[in-house]
Amino acid sequence: MISPKKFIISISLLCLATSLFGQEGEAWNSFRGNPALQGTASTGLQNSYKLLWTFKMGDETKSSPIINQYGIYVGSNDGFLYCISLSGKLLWKYATGSAIESPPLFLEKTIYFSTLEGIMYALDAATGKLKWKFSTEGQISGAANYFLNSKNRAMIIFGSYDYSLYCLEAATGSKIWTYTTENYINGSPANNGKQTVFGGCDGQLHVFDILKGKLIRKVDMGTYIASSASLEGNMAYLGNYDGNFFAVDFVNNRIKWKHEGAGPFTGSPAISGNKIVIGSQDRTIYCFNKSDGKVFWTFKTLGKIDGSPVIAGSNVVIASGDGRIYIVDINTGKEIWKYDMASPSASTPAVTKNFLIISCLDGNVFAFGPKQKTK
Repeated sequence: MISPKKFIISISLLCLATSLFGQEGEAWNSFRGNPALQGTASTGLQNSYKLLWTFKMGDETKSSPIINQYGIYVGSNDGFLYCISLSGKLLWKYATGSAIESPPLFLEKTIYFSTLEGIMYALDAATGKLKWKFSTEGQISGAANYFLNSKNRAMIIFGSYDYSLYCLEAATGSKIWTYTTENYINGSPANNGKQTVFGGCDGQLHVFDILKGKLIRKVDMGTYIASSASLEGNMAYLGNYDGNFFAVDFVNNRIKWKHEGAGPFTGSPAISGNKIVIGSQDRTIYCFNKSDGKVFWTFKTLGKIDGSPVIAGSNVVIASGDGRIYIVDINTGKEIWKYDMASPSASTPAVTKNFLIISCLDGNVFAFGPKQKTK
């Protein structure tokens, strides 16, 4: 039986998470759905979708969308962050003067995003009004992540091409600490509330204490890491640019297993049960056994895969460089549904109960809704 004290703590944490990120199932407020970057949605994917609308931004994009009650947010190479209504109309856009590749983060009614000029912005989610901005000395391509410090204050962390990982106070943009590596940091730092785990172009997997601002250890991964890791328990799962995929016990400092022979991995894996799913630039979606790295199944697309998958229920959704978005069965790898968007995509889909949102390299944002079941 759960003690009253533990029950109260659990309810408090649940309420805090709800206040930070919004109603469960109705929002997709970050790049991979949670701070551990696990790529799982709380609502099940449908087997079939219909196109609701498209929205054309001013230029190409590599940014992934997020969605909540305020709207849909996505960046563009034209230097604007767009806020689009749930019906596909422009609500507002914010000019930065530099391309935006990073996916936005929604936290405490604020949108955090960065530019290739190396500036992190915080905007009011409803109005687009600037709250603060923070400059680094290199481009920022990966999404910001968040954690709560010992006083339950929200902090954001992100990497830059100036070789550094930054921790800022979410409310004010004040710098708390920095950690400098040996090369560019391209992906987003995953975290479990105590440690962050991230790779970089120095070929190292860095394990860092985010509460103390102190390096714990580094694990040599052989070559540079362009993607983000996903965390579960003591394990970090990630691929490198040589086409090797790893399961790393970052607490006990050992590589549990490695799968070789794929193409470069630039996206992040999704984790559900005993399965890990990721796409590769060799045009293939891989589903690994989490325990030993054996391949459950593969699914071939017609283009390289730079984006990341999302798992919801028994289905996986992922976009490809062939211009299509696919839904496949997580247990069999069989295709369930696809849609030809006529442009490659490097985006991670945003998945909620009523929407499936994806952006394409040509600057189009696609919104899909579940098809009504026929009687």
